Amino acid sequence: MSPMSAGQAVQAGFKNIRVYLDGEPAWRKAGYPTYAGYGFICQGNNVIVDLRSAEKDAVARIPRSVSMPFATFADVMDEIPVKAPVVLYSDKEDEMLAALKMLRENGYKKVSLVEDGYRGWKHLGGRLVKGPVVTEVNWKRKLAPGEVSIAEFEAAMEDPSKAIILDVRTIEEVKVGKLPMSRHIPLDQLCSRMDEFFATIDGMSKDQDIYVHCTTGARAEMAYKELQKNGYKNAKYLVAEVSCELDDCDIEE
Repeated sequence: MSPMSAGQAVQAGFKNIRVYLDGEPAWRKAGYPTYAGYGFICQGNNVIVDLRSAEKDAVARIPRSVSMPFATFADVMDEIPVKAPVVLYSDKEDEMLAALKMLRENGYKKVSLVEDGYRGWKHLGGRLVKGPVVTEVNWKRKLAPGEVSIAEFEAAMEDPSKAIILDVRTIEEVKVGKLPMSRHIPLDQLCSRMDEFFATIDGMSKDQDIYVHCTTGARAEMAYKELQKNGYKNAKYLVAEVSCELDDCDIEE
């Protein structure tokens, strides 16, 4: 979890807290699975894949899921847009993990599993539907409220006099590299030092356009919500992978 989430967990009484500063990209690179939350499965702009047989899919499946039985998954997985967030489920854990590995090896970066697969979904009381199987993938990228495209973010970087580029990564991450002209405050300091921090910027007002980024977008979204809550109504955030070495940075979806 992020430093801010860790702080909230401590305040809630949890004592065995660990912070994984390298974030989700490093977790994924290490080969560990990630799991989709209930809300994301129900309402996210994602592709949900049922790896079970088509016969089982027709009897009961998670709403909006596409049938791609594991036996033929390697042959059809390229029908999924490579930039789409993908949620996999099955009634066999080994199939989910194998499909996850296949997708990641083929460049899919946003792949997660339904925890405990079909059984876990039923245990949660998740809604099920039945009927003819769906095999066609229909997915289009949608921006969330407050989110900006990479093109809009890069346009803002070209004229920093009109917008603040705000980096909310950790001090350690920024030591490796940062976007030129960006201003830095770690997410876990933003709440306590927000006014003090912005007071150091000439001409700064709460009407200023602010474009927030981190490494993937998760911390940037949390910072965006804090800024909005504190009256910075023109704050926006970027969901993208940002990697920097000195001032040489790559921004990728």
